[in-house]
Amino acid sequence: MQYSQEDENFPLTRFESMLKTNHILFFDSNEFENIIHHYLENGKISLAKRAIKLGLEQHPSSVNLKLFQVELFILENKFDEADELLDHLHNLEPTNEEIFIQKANVLSKQDQHQKAINTLLIAIDLSKTPEDDADLYALVGMEYLFLDQFENAIIFFKKCLENDSTDYSALHNIVYCYDFLDQHVEAIEYLNEYLNTNPYCEVAWHQLGRQYYTIKDYVKAGAAFDFAIISDDTFVGAYIEKGKVLEKLKEYEEAIENYRITLALEDPTSFALLRIGECYAKLNEDDLAIQFFKQTINEDPLLDKGWIAISKFYMKRLNYQKALHYIDKAIVIDGNNVAFWKLYATVNKRLNHLEEAERGYKKALDLGNFELNTWLNRADVLTTLGDYKAAILNLLQGSEFYPENAEVEYRLAGLYFTVHQFEEGRFHLKNATELNIDYHFIISELFPKLIERPMIQSIISDAKKTSN
Repeated sequence: MQYSQEDENFPLTRFESMLKTNHILFFDSNEFENIIHHYLENGKISLAKRAIKLGLEQHPSSVNLKLFQVELFILENKFDEADELLDHLHNLEPTNEEIFIQKANVLSKQDQHQKAINTLLIAIDLSKTPEDDADLYALVGMEYLFLDQFENAIIFFKKCLENDSTDYSALHNIVYCYDFLDQHVEAIEYLNEYLNTNPYCEVAWHQLGRQYYTIKDYVKAGAAFDFAIISDDTFVGAYIEKGKVLEKLKEYEEAIENYRITLALEDPTSFALLRIGECYAKLNEDDLAIQFFKQTINEDPLLDKGWIAISKFYMKRLNYQKALHYIDKAIVIDGNNVAFWKLYATVNKRLNHLEEAERGYKKALDLGNFELNTWLNRADVLTTLGDYKAAILNLLQGSEFYPENAEVEYRLAGLYFTVHQFEEGRFHLKNATELNIDYHFIISELFPKLIERPMIQSIISDAKKTSN
């Protein structure tokens, strides 16, 4: 069912003109195939249906037109109708590989992937050209991916590339499988073999560079990206990856050069702008860093990394007011971003805006950020604010996620002693010292008035003797 773009245009114009006039014209079956293929490719399903109906009225015995009917049935999840028509077509043409391909498609859509594979293997036996084989091997590989059988998928994607060395989607799928299996060395070996026979394949060089980057061999990664650029000097992805490698090697000026090339090759990307900003920050060229961070958030206000980068930039330079200015803006854009609220809390804590800091930590928890530090930081802020009951409740909730955690237990002990619930305080302090005596400094740091109490000193002292 191949078609030529040049051949398609005139019959297509005639067909659409016929639909407008309701005057039935005759088309040969190949013309109908091209018309239907065009509509399916462009997602014009209702027009494809009309073309199939008219096509079968004019050519009722055309197997190819009936196969298009099967495709429509599959698109509409009418699997029984598709199966029935395929069985009929198989009786007419038992060696037509396209019938088996569509049968496999029906099975795949019904999650019967092993049966789909068996059916595709029959189609491979019937296929007549290496190009057909390549497509079929790729389909088998995809079915194995559905089954999470990555080793088998690799075998068939490799067969696909043996028949068609330019099928880069198969190459990507091979690397995806190796990545999933954590077999980076095997991926590198395969890509090097492939490049021996396809030395100017920029896609393979790019993938090879990514594998070397993953195993932290940055020098070899950089060389691979260089070869990708030599093969295609407009390959934006290769310049980006080369920039990332140079950052790892602390060669920030060269990294900036590579990122800048991408800005010249296509519209500026927020990622490249952000990386340039980060590089200038590392070079202590603050004005340029800020310039590119601002460009990043102007280019893509929804990129959270841009807002976080500019806020952290000011935090590192102890300009907490500026940091807060940008994190406030970020929260207006996306009030459900956990990273923003954590940063909001941290900045406010540094500014001693404790109510706002507590609000930030609480919001992060409400949004599902249950990291230990979030529970602990909120408890410490509530403790400083003197809201001991809320601090206790917060830590009890946190202990459900981190049971038997010494940092939680010491804080609970200090808080219970502070509110004169001595039995609970004693229980949690004993718990804490048994879990980790080295953290007992938490009591003196957070609850300095308690450390002199004989009961507390006695529990800590006994625990120290036991641990020695």
